[in-house]
Amino acid sequence: MLEPAYQADVVIVGAGVAGLSAAHRLTSAGVSVAVLEAAPCVGGRMATEKVDGFRLDRIGQLLSTAYPELHLTPGLDRLVLRPFAPGVLLHGDGRHHRVDAPAGAGSARGALHAVRALASAPRGAVPGPGVGVPLDAGRGAESRTVPPAVVGAGSRRGLGRAAGFRAVPGAGQKVASRSARAAAPLGGAVDQARLGAALSRLANVPVERLLARPELPAGQALAARGLPARTIDGFLRPLLAALLCDPALTTSSRCADLALRAFAGGRLCVPEGGAEMLPELLAQTLPTGTVHTGVRVTSVATTSVTTAEHGEIRCRAVLLATDARAAAELLPGLRVPDFHPVTVVHHTTDEPPRTGTALLLDADRGGPVSHTVLISEVDPTRAPSGRALISSTVLGPPPSDLDTAVRIHLSRLYGTPTHRWETLAVHHTREAVPAMPAPHDLRRPVRLLAGLYVCGDHRDTSTVQGALHSAHRASTAILTDLGAKGSMHCADPLPESRAA
Repeated sequence: MLEPAYQADVVIVGAGVAGLSAAHRLTSAGVSVAVLEAAPCVGGRMATEKVDGFRLDRIGQLLSTAYPELHLTPGLDRLVLRPFAPGVLLHGDGRHHRVDAPAGAGSARGALHAVRALASAPRGAVPGPGVGVPLDAGRGAESRTVPPAVVGAGSRRGLGRAAGFRAVPGAGQKVASRSARAAAPLGGAVDQARLGAALSRLANVPVERLLARPELPAGQALAARGLPARTIDGFLRPLLAALLCDPALTTSSRCADLALRAFAGGRLCVPEGGAEMLPELLAQTLPTGTVHTGVRVTSVATTSVTTAEHGEIRCRAVLLATDARAAAELLPGLRVPDFHPVTVVHHTTDEPPRTGTALLLDADRGGPVSHTVLISEVDPTRAPSGRALISSTVLGPPPSDLDTAVRIHLSRLYGTPTHRWETLAVHHTREAVPAMPAPHDLRRPVRLLAGLYVCGDHRDTSTVQGALHSAHRASTAILTDLGAKGSMHCADPLPESRAA
């Protein structure tokens, strides 16, 4: 028999969420795909370490239920998101202040709810545990059974209207006390009303209108929002720093607007079981034999890739779905962006702080911790029974005395001693998140030339949404160029290894 002209229609280099989601779209269109990953497992930066029954994310980027691609990507139907309490919990002037995102985004009633919900909660007020929400909820499919939960006032309505999810109600719903309405760090009632109305409007602005706005560094653009300096410095700056992993807010104002839009229109959340569940689900639901780990690609062309283990693999198109630096090593003409370093510190204790499922921000910015959360309350699968898991994020270069500095800061943020907390892991990722300084092209080309394509969060926005959306664009371009209609070539097994 004659040797086949090619062994797969498309070879995808990299098994992160971008490469795996592109593989789903291509195989769904009848295109044969081989995904090659140099690491021993899939996922890339979306990795979760297991330590003594704990599940510890290495980067812990925040997701939003309002990310469109989480709903549109094939293979994610079984992904369960664990939302945080609505809005965030701010620590400022020695107190905790609850800030809810608007419910019924864009409506007058939603803005009114935002004004009322921006009341400060007294120290010790505990938001209820989060509700696990399957991604097929609200799309006509059968919803998975999730545990009952106590949720904050207005959260089910806001979640359902703004994000299209059906939260499962629980008994004993409580409304946080509004007896303490301290102005710090948001200002007075009028300032809070302005903030609530601004977030409500932003949730309804079409994306293309946001991308057409004048572009500045996010920190400079905040001053033009018509909000008082106290609200900007006490709430928007720490919130955006956490969402963008950029404490200096040099990120493009358009990217910052997209992040605030997702915050206002949905709920911050994490995947149940850890960040790795997202790529794991994508890999598990691909056709058997599609993903090959432990295969290092040494060069690429439009019709083949060369690997250290299997020699040349012929194909009709190549998609680079690695991180930006690895992609540039294979294609030296590609730009390598700067990166934001991220350090995640995981602690455990048998005496957890009383902050429930709220994401806690430091409005005073008085220490190295950008944001922290009692993550085992949000997602109980991340800690063994009877133990609490607290995950805290440090942005930028970490201090030399990291453990001491973080413990001191957490003690102040949570209002409880931390010297007995056990440190489970410290994960420092120097190139965690690609920087998006102004001007930033949110739609960088994914088609380099016919037969050679690239995708990843460095081609879109530096978020899971950006990675998935760039993969969507790249797979669409490949299918257009291949003229794919129905079943094509069946992928052949990889050749015998030539590695020593």
